[in-house]
Amino acid sequence: MSSPPFIDQASGELDLDQIRAEVFRLAGLVLLFGGIALLLFLLTLLVGPGRLLAGFLTVVSQFVLAVGTGIVLMYVIARGIQLADE
Repeated sequence: MSSPPFIDQASGELDLDQIRAEVFRLAGLVLLFGGIALLLFLLTLLVGPGRLLAGFLTVVSQFVLAVGTGIVLMYVIARGIQLADE
C-alpha cells in the first residue's frame, strides 16, 4: 500500500520538499495568467475609457483569466490523480 501524498514514509511527517515543489509549480501557473491579465488591464488603462480598443482589451483580459482558471484547475486535478497513483 502506498503512502498518502505529501507524507514522508520514513518519519510519517509532512514532506515539506514535495509540498514546496508543488506550491512553486502552482504559483507559477497562477502568476503567468495573472501577469498576462494584469498587462492587458494596464494597456486598457493607457488606452483610456470609452474607446473600442479599451473594451476589447477588457474582454480579452477576462478571457485570459477564465482560461487561466480552467487550466489551473485542470492541473490541480491531474496532479492530484498522479499523486494518488504513486
